[in-house]
Amino acid sequence: MIVQACINGARPSDFHPHIPLTVEAMARDAAASVAAGAAELHLHPRGADGQESLAAVDETVSAIRRVCPGTLVGVSTGAWIEGDRERTREAIRQWLVLPDYASVNLSEDDAPAIMQLLRDRGVGIEAGLASVADAERYVSLEDHQRVLRVLIELDHEQDWQRARAVQDGILEVLERGGVTRPVLLHGFDATVWPFVELARQRRFSTRIGLEDGKHLPDGTIASGNAALVAAAVDIFLGRPN
Repeated sequence: MIVQACINGARPSDFHPHIPLTVEAMARDAAASVAAGAAELHLHPRGADGQESLAAVDETVSAIRRVCPGTLVGVSTGAWIEGDRERTREAIRQWLVLPDYASVNLSEDDAPAIMQLLRDRGVGIEAGLASVADAERYVSLEDHQRVLRVLIELDHEQDWQRARAVQDGILEVLERGGVTRPVLLHGFDATVWPFVELARQRRFSTRIGLEDGKHLPDGTIASGNAALVAAAVDIFLGRPN
């Protein structure tokens, strides 16, 4: 069970006054998140124009490793980042500084090829499942056990009961498929904290940060990523918020 910090995601600059979108800001927030108790880091590198970029992985991962030595660093491979299948593949092939892992969304057409490319490059895989259909596709892959973990991410459904039902359905598919990989469970906006608590109860890992939401458990807006991480760690340790 770990708390992973997801420090920016695809959020725009006006989502929160302290969302880290430059290399320097990401390194600062990464260090603060680790100090607050995050065991790993997940980020979406940005280019000089502030837009998400797989070409920015080398510089960003290098900067974060300098301030967070020994901490696992992961990135997204979302198809929207480069907006083109071949550009996505080529950007990954060109990485000189490899992240420890990368998340792959099973809802995306090219997911199996991206997973194999990451394996070929020696990068761990978070298999991202946002629906029962994603889970069924994942377990149908011959090499589905060759991943770092399964990432159950309910970022579309904002009703807690419906989101919980989707999560239950995904877990049923994984159980039927004999999946033995670790699970990281997280929500988005309205479902962030219910899923952090559920992850604690189920002894899954979770993640928290401005990619997933900006509110603390009491509904107030967090000062930044470190405050969100600290609140999640308190829940995992059974401390009152």
